[in-house]
Amino acid sequence: MTNEKVTSFAKSLFAGNIPEELVFPYPEPSAQDQEMISMIIENLRRFAAEKIDSVKIEEEKGLSKELLAELGQLGIFGLMVPEEFGGLGLSQYAYGRIFEELGATDASIAVTVGAHSSIGLKGLLLFGNDQQKKKYLPALASGESLAAFALTEPGAGSDAYSIRTRAEKQADGSYVINGNKIWITNGGTANFFTVFAKTEMETSEGKKDRVTAFIVTRDMEGFSHGKEEKKLGIRGSSTTEIFLTNVRVPAENILGEPGMGFKMAMEILNSGRLGLATGSVGGAKKMLELASKHAVQRKQFGKSISEFGMIQEKLGNMAIDIYANECAAYLTCALVDAKVEDYSIESAICKVSASEMLWSVANEATQIAGGASYMQEYPYERMLRDARINMIFEGTNEILRSFIALSGIKGVGDYLKIIGKALNNPIKSLGVLYDYFVVHKISKSVYGDQIRRAHHELKKEASMIEDFVAEFSSSVEKVVMRHKQAIWEKQFTQKRIAEIIMDLYRMVAVVSRTSLLIEKNKDKLPQNELDMARVYCAQASKRISRNFREMDRNQDEVLKEVAAKVAAAGGYPTI
Repeated sequence: MTNEKVTSFAKSLFAGNIPEELVFPYPEPSAQDQEMISMIIENLRRFAAEKIDSVKIEEEKGLSKELLAELGQLGIFGLMVPEEFGGLGLSQYAYGRIFEELGATDASIAVTVGAHSSIGLKGLLLFGNDQQKKKYLPALASGESLAAFALTEPGAGSDAYSIRTRAEKQADGSYVINGNKIWITNGGTANFFTVFAKTEMETSEGKKDRVTAFIVTRDMEGFSHGKEEKKLGIRGSSTTEIFLTNVRVPAENILGEPGMGFKMAMEILNSGRLGLATGSVGGAKKMLELASKHAVQRKQFGKSISEFGMIQEKLGNMAIDIYANECAAYLTCALVDAKVEDYSIESAICKVSASEMLWSVANEATQIAGGASYMQEYPYERMLRDARINMIFEGTNEILRSFIALSGIKGVGDYLKIIGKALNNPIKSLGVLYDYFVVHKISKSVYGDQIRRAHHELKKEASMIEDFVAEFSSSVEKVVMRHKQAIWEKQFTQKRIAEIIMDLYRMVAVVSRTSLLIEKNKDKLPQNELDMARVYCAQASKRISRNFREMDRNQDEVLKEVAAKVAAAGGYPTI
């Protein structure tokens, strides 16, 4: 295990390893990227001040063709499309930074752009062949054509493999697709759809259903969409059902390999979740800006409410949570740019954490603004409603917590199986057993993996991470050995494991970025960032310790009993 190539930073933590070379020093955008980022943000802010009216967008429940065209002229729809196809060819880091700005500007625009770039055309970028890219990417990059991602169905949300839309192969090699997809962002405006359907495949075990991805365009006969959904928030974005009735799709419109659609969908979503994370950071920064200005201006009992302890607590915690999530999101963007093989856990962590942070910040900003925040003439209530969807988009946060835990556990479980087999024949397996008991168990329990590249100002925080990673690895092993295959059903345990790794990853990101800021500002210590890093790590330490304790001592069974009574009663259970 210790000699394997590191393919995932987060998965390494499950094994008790800290491959710090992946995360130290904290990555920065190239000079070229930074110049492009600054230029686009400056143009976007100028455009927003002149042309974007969020109140009007919500009232009209849509983005005008003129507004979309002007956003296209700014290059917003082709941020990550290669230059050879008419895009800007930005890195994931640069894309995240622009998307953060969109999140601060208007949620409906951010959702429209995200559905287009983060997931709608991402399958084409990742898996399309040259002919497909040449045919579709130029119009997608300019905004002349919008993209959408069509996976969700009435009976298939988080359980994506249970989709019922079918594609039947015809004699001429084409496919006829029948089915419908629900809640498709850009469903009423997109021309290009990445559609997932079940296809019958010949396998070694006979004929089996497998998911295949198809490029479907609006002009294909039999394609239609339903009415615009009435939504809690993001009302300026298009959300509709789409219907596929005997839609004939040519063989050249298969995206990637037939039967590989499920794996492709998961990879697309892994990448897309980072846009949600950085967009949430942008939205949270805007809410903090509004709340802090209000707190300074609002006078009560002869002074600004920003001077009251409970308001200071809110403002301080909001800033610290934004900082931690910003550090984690851009660290993960950089892992993608560095072509780290597996960033699935990291992107899920960022999506879950940042979306919940945004909801918390929106709620606290609303509380600080008081009664005014409840009135539609102020932006708080709209931004609060807009924020709620992020915890549901692209995998609910509950499903993603299970994904985070089980993905990391799988590697540990597979390794323990190897050890189990080795114990059956110890003489022939001395190398494997030596690696486990001497290199892995003894060295980790005595020394643990060390962080050597953190700045000495953060030595305490780095030591906390080291200790927690060693304890986490040991705790995960115990969980695997205790529950074995049943771990797949132990969601209380999964949640605790996910919460621990989420806090650990954010702590690492915070320590790495703050270390870089200290090194870059040797003449003047960046005291604000250092304070935020220390407070965040102290808070995370308490949460991690509590989750460790509750692995063995908890109220899980009592909660289950109460929940069962609620379900049986169909609501609040009475005596």
